[in-house]
Amino acid sequence: MNQHVPVSDGDALAKRNALVLACAQSLGGASPAIVVSLGGIVGSQLVADQTFATVPVSLMQLGIACGVIPAAMLMRRLGRRSGYLIGALIGIVGASVAATGTGGRMFWLFCLGTFLCGVYGAFVQSYRFAAADTASESFRPRAISWVMFGGLAAGVIGPQSVYWTRDLTPGAPFAASFLAQGVLAMLAIGVILMLRAPPVAQVRSGGGRPLSEIMRQPKFIASVTAALVAYGLMSFVMTAAPLAMVACGHSIGDAALGIQWHILGMFGPSFFTGRLIARFGKEKITALGLLLTALAAVVGLAGLSIAHFWVALVLLGIGWNLGFIGATALVTDCYRPEERVKVQAANDFLVFGSVAIASFSAGGLLSTGGWESVNWLVFPPVVVALALVAWQALRRRPAAA
Repeated sequence: MNQHVPVSDGDALAKRNALVLACAQSLGGASPAIVVSLGGIVGSQLVADQTFATVPVSLMQLGIACGVIPAAMLMRRLGRRSGYLIGALIGIVGASVAATGTGGRMFWLFCLGTFLCGVYGAFVQSYRFAAADTASESFRPRAISWVMFGGLAAGVIGPQSVYWTRDLTPGAPFAASFLAQGVLAMLAIGVILMLRAPPVAQVRSGGGRPLSEIMRQPKFIASVTAALVAYGLMSFVMTAAPLAMVACGHSIGDAALGIQWHILGMFGPSFFTGRLIARFGKEKITALGLLLTALAAVVGLAGLSIAHFWVALVLLGIGWNLGFIGATALVTDCYRPEERVKVQAANDFLVFGSVAIASFSAGGLLSTGGWESVNWLVFPPVVVALALVAWQALRRRPAAA
């Protein structure tokens, strides 16, 4: 059956695809939520040196970084829908391997499973770009926002899957939660089959500008820096938060609920983020997201109660939403249609490469410097990203005038 339809439907097709992708996001986006909620906790049970406790979460982020370019190449050859189906199959395998590693108390196998879950996440992360493919310039920020709003459901589905399945296998704690993760990837396959994506532009040799030329654009530098700071800091703090909460005497259930509130903060604002961008501009909303990220660190430094952790995680999530969606919308201004595949892949590789580095460093820093050090390190990158976004906004102003 031919999965391609004409693009002449305009935003009617874009709206349909955005809704389908939002549903797929609600299922696929639950996978990272489960790994983040349990990865550090399970890791601490499987390894003696607690410095390596967050390695499974970091490997998930590394899997995303390693997967974005192969995923883009695969979708360029086979199309969006076929690529996403393959990604969901990888998600099923990854969840099964993680469950086996957990049940068999094999740290290396558990890490392999979370890495494969990250590769699946590389496909899921490109849903936002797929929604923009058929959208008009005016609808594009809202299409991205709609897909990200699907993460609101993921913010409930993921942690609640942990909550309801964590004790189903007493002899293998949390193994059932990773099996549930595989079931969600199976359900995502049925949703993806409803996607009607247009053909991805073929980028032949000599077609479009060289990637190096595109990446040297000031607007590309500003937008990618903002995206990697927004996402990298979110991952850095989020990875450390569950372990910090447990170390402060809070329960695993409290930690899982904290991640749930965080993910709700990440995706809940998506319902109106696109409209805010349309009204106030991409740079202003991106800057607001970065400021909220800094405010989350201020709250994290203010105390160690459940309320402090939860409020900080919610602010961190909202800051990520505004900063990352705003930066993604800025990236879409940097390329022509025939350049979109390679630019999207380069953007995500840079973003998720930085996220992987941030995640890897979170466990060691938490172990040596504590929760306070994690929060203090938020401020310098935010300042750099804000300066670049402001610089780009000032460059655009004379052009607009």
